[in-house]
Amino acid sequence: MPKRRVLFLCNANSARSLMGEALLRQMASDRFDAFSAGSEPDEPHALTLEALHKQGLSTEGLRSKSLDEFEDEYFDFVIVLCDKAQQVCRDWQGRAREVLFWDIRDPRLISKLDAYEQALLEIRRRLQLWLPLHADDQSRG
Repeated sequence: MPKRRVLFLCNANSARSLMGEALLRQMASDRFDAFSAGSEPDEPHALTLEALHKQGLSTEGLRSKSLDEFEDEYFDFVIVLCDKAQQVCRDWQGRAREVLFWDIRDPRLISKLDAYEQALLEIRRRLQLWLPLHADDQSRG
């Protein structure tokens, strides 16, 4: 049975969506292929990579990508992590089985020292709630 494909989407693909990609790969790579992209991609933020390393998450292969790279691809789930990307993502409804909107605050805009760790924790918590809902996806085909 093929793995389900998940695309995490945010504006810059420099923090939140990269975190989602890295987390899902660690938490359920046996069931899901994780990807991330941005509507206006930038470089991976150094504090994003630092937060991932602190949590023991692999950053191998993580890079900022444009949504255009996935233009003709189908995803079982697109998880939009910010309001700005949600506006751009409306076109994805036809290429995804399900589109979810998780508005996670952009850690780049928060002056607290642990903003990146907090964003990572919030995305992990949401995935911990979401993954059990799709535990039997493989059997549905």
